[in-house]
Parts: sequence; structure tokens; C-alpha cells
Amino acid sequence: MSDAKSPAMVVLDGYTLNPGDLSWESLSQLGELAHYDHTLPAEVVERCADAEVVFTNKTPIDDAAMERLPKLRYIGVLATGYNIVDVEAARRRGIVVTNTPAYGSDSVAQFVFAQLLNWAQPIAYYGDTVKQGRWAASRDFCYYDHSMLQLAGATLGVVGYGAIGRQVATIARAFGMKVLVNTRTRPQSLPEGVEFADLETLASNSDVISLHCPLTDANKAFVNEAFLNRMKSSAYLINTGRGPLIDEAALEKALNERRIAGAALDVLAVEPPSADHPLVALENCTVTPHIAWATLAARQRLMDIAVANLQAFLAGEAQNQV
Repeated sequence: MSDAKSPAMVVLDGYTLNPGDLSWESLSQLGELAHYDHTLPAEVVERCADAEVVFTNKTPIDDAAMERLPKLRYIGVLATGYNIVDVEAARRRGIVVTNTPAYGSDSVAQFVFAQLLNWAQPIAYYGDTVKQGRWAASRDFCYYDHSMLQLAGATLGVVGYGAIGRQVATIARAFGMKVLVNTRTRPQSLPEGVEFADLETLASNSDVISLHCPLTDANKAFVNEAFLNRMKSSAYLINTGRGPLIDEAALEKALNERRIAGAALDVLAVEPPSADHPLVALENCTVTPHIAWATLAARQRLMDIAVANLQAFLAGEAQNQV
């Protein structure tokens, strides 16, 4: 770099990381920082013309943009997934690309169980019915018109056994659940109560399935009609991984036909979705706006990792390089 101690830096789309409740101070201490809440793809080259360091979350940086940014030496992805950057093009040009792994494992695992508990015992639903006067008018001392699941003794299928998958399995065991895991590389050992299973076995035997695997060409839409047909009619599907892991048309059909009990999706194939996305309107499908990662603690950790990544790069020892 022309000045390794004070590089020109740009944050292209910092709003989702920091809508105002965090500080950019730790990053700005490392160089001359310009940060934008949002950046359109067509604005990338203009805004980064003098930048040696660029941070992005979802704003794409492709080969064509890099061609027009001769000063660029470092791209920090403010997320774990880095497909938004043409990594091969960056390597050819000697541009280091880093990501921010493992910042939100606890928050995402917590979110999974918020969804699971909301389905297993729908407290919000029953609280609303009491407010509507239904309990006061009840002939009996109680009422329940939604089936409820006791987690103890039930089976959770976890697809993907990285940091988040392991944390989900740990929480499940604390609830007394049996856990089946499927991952590309079979673990040499697993904790008590956690077993490896192929996808067919996991789909057939799980009461709840939670997706935590990275998206690859091999597993795109692996939750398809055949997979859904193997699931129990009483089973629940949770996806906080990547939207394209699921064939959404097949899931819509399975939910409409009650071939599975329900689904909770924090991610979709296209984000934001269209206003008429069919899964959003289904009574037995809960869609949330990709927020499992977004607790204040997780976002602060993401910021800290991003800063540490840049510090390491400036010291000549890149970390979390992809």
C-alpha cells in the first residue's frame, strides 16, 4: 500500500451492521474512512476510486469493478458468506479478501430455538386468544387447539455441523432432545446423544430439521420434493442458513398439502422477497427478514472481527482470508 498506516477506506453498505447503535471509531482509527449506508452496484467504482481498502456486506464487487479500481488491495466482507465478491478475480489481481466467521453462532442458535419453541408451544397465539376474551368465555379451565410438542425425547435433525450447528445441537441436548447430524465430513467423534445420519435417515426420523450448511453447487435446493416427502407429516423445518438450500416451490406445495406441519424461514432464495411471495402468506409458515444474526452483541463481534482482520492485513499477516 502507498501508506500502510493510513489507507483510504470505504464501507459500501454499513447500515445492516450499524444502523446507528454501534461506532465506526475503531475502524476509522486505521485510516481515512468513508462509509455509506447503501451503495448501488453502479456506484461502486465512483465511491471506491481512491480506496485501497473496501468493506462490503451485500454490495457486489466483481471483476469489472476491480479492473477499474487499480488502487484496491483489500476487500473485507462484513459477513461469513463471501459469494458477493469475485474471489478468483481478486486473487488474480493480488487483492486480499477476508470474511468474518463465527461472529453470530450464539445468536443464530438462540433464534433457532426461539422459532422452535414458538412452534412447539405457541405462547403468543394463546396470549392473543386470552386478550380476545376466549378464556373468559371458556366452559373449561383450559383450551388448546394447536398440537404442542414436548422437546424432551423428540429428535432434532441438524444439517451442517459447523459452529452454529454444534451450538444448536448443544442446546437441543439441554432440552433432552436426541440429535441427528449430517455434514460433508463425518466427525470422528460426537457428544453423547448426537449421532451422524445420512440425509435420508435424518429426514425420515427427525421431528424438527434445522439447516446450517453453507450453500454449494452440490446442495442447492437439496430440500426438494423427495426430501420433503421423507419428512414426518408432523415435522417442522427451520432454515437460518441460506435460502437456496430449499426448493421453495416444493416447500410451498408440501405446506399447502400438509405433508409437513410447518416451516420457519429466516432466509429466502431472493432477498428481499417479492410482495406476493407465496410462502409469506401461508398460515403454517413463519418468514422473518434475515435477522437471526442481528443481535447487538453479534454485530459488535462482527465489527471487532472486521477491524482485527484489517489490522492483521496491515501488519502483513492476513487472517480469515478466503
